[in-house]
Amino acid sequence: MTGYGLEDFIRDTGVSRETAERLATHLALLEAWSGRINLVGPGELEDYWRRHALDSQQLIALAPGARRWLDIGSGAGFPGLVIGICLAEGAVDLVESNPKKAAFLREAIRATGAKARVLEAKVEALGGAGAYDVVTARAFAPLNRLIASARPWLDQGALGLFPKGGAYGAELIAAGFPEAGGTAAGLTATATVSVSDPRGRILAIRRARNSEERA
Repeated sequence: MTGYGLEDFIRDTGVSRETAERLATHLALLEAWSGRINLVGPGELEDYWRRHALDSQQLIALAPGARRWLDIGSGAGFPGLVIGICLAEGAVDLVESNPKKAAFLREAIRATGAKARVLEAKVEALGGAGAYDVVTARAFAPLNRLIASARPWLDQGALGLFPKGGAYGAELIAAGFPEAGGTAAGLTATATVSVSDPRGRILAIRRARNSEERA
C-alpha cells in the first residue's frame, strides 16, 4: 500500500472528511512533537494513514455498539486516540503513565476534539476500576502480559481487542492458547485478519461462555 494517504483512508473506512481532517491534525501534532519526545519510530509517520490510522480505526467495527473504551499504554495515540476521533458515540479512556506522552495526548484531544480523556497512571494502579465495553492496546506488551494487565476488565465482561503482527500465533501459544485461537484459563481468543496488514491479526479476547455462566 505504498503511497496510502488520506483519500485512501476515507475510501476504505467511510469516515467523513471532517473526521479525516481531525486525524490529519493528530498527524501534524505527532510531527511537531516527535522531535522532542519519543512517540513513534523514525520514518513511521510516512505511512500514518495505513499503518496507524487504518490499523486503529478498524477496531471500531469489531465491537459494534460499544461505547466505553479503555486503551492501555496509549503513547502516541494508537489505537485509542484514533478511536476517540472516529467514534460516533461513546468515549475512550487513554491510560498513559509517561508524563510527557500524557501531555501530548491531552494536547491532541484538545486539538482534535477526540472523545477521550487521559488517565495518567500505570494500568496496575487502576485496580480494575471502571466499567468498559472494550479494552484495547497496541505495542504495549506481549499477549501474555497484556492479558494479565487487562484481566480485571476482561473478567467483568469487557472485550479485549489487540492488534498483533505476523508473530501473533507464537504470542497466542505463549499465552496458553492454540496457535489459531481457542480457550485457555477461562478466556477465548479469536483472530481476525487485519485490514491494514494481511500478515497481522486482531486478537479478540473475551471471557469464556462457561465462565460467564458461573459468574
